[in-house]
Amino acid sequence: MENIKIIKVTPNEISELQKISKQTFSETFASSNSEENMTQYLEEGLSIEKLTSELNDKNAEFYFATLDNAIIGYLKLNFGDSQTELKDDKALEIERIYVIKDFHGKKVGQILYDKAIELAKHQNADYVWLGVWEENQRAISFYKKNGFIEFDKHIFKLGDDEQTDIMMKLKLNN
Repeated sequence: MENIKIIKVTPNEISELQKISKQTFSETFASSNSEENMTQYLEEGLSIEKLTSELNDKNAEFYFATLDNAIIGYLKLNFGDSQTELKDDKALEIERIYVIKDFHGKKVGQILYDKAIELAKHQNADYVWLGVWEENQRAISFYKKNGFIEFDKHIFKLGDDEQTDIMMKLKLNN
């Protein structure tokens, strides 16, 4: 998969961002959640308005993973006050790394993750943190393999379902 390119998402790519966001979220979570809760999240959490405001936020960045000009995954990072919690200036939050199911196990997530770490070091962050659903064992294993440790839990609401996310962090040696 050496032809994978990581490119920063621009505001004129909002429809592509919404498409990859909805596709990967559905592929990852539809089988474990009610249709109503999934629909509500896809319509509200991934609306064009919400994604546009996130894309225009100077403390948030999105990156596409592309292969032969096709978008196969994406990364969302938050800095400073735009972090969903902690809001530590010396930290970077990986809010989302999603890869289309057909490309699972092909190192795309690792390439996006490596980009996040490179940006965190460039920002002189002391650590990187994230929240991952306690039932998403694939993701938890991926982050543990990359050296993350659990430090807390928080609630993520998907529609009317309160789900527990495990918060994990990785200290950087800049």
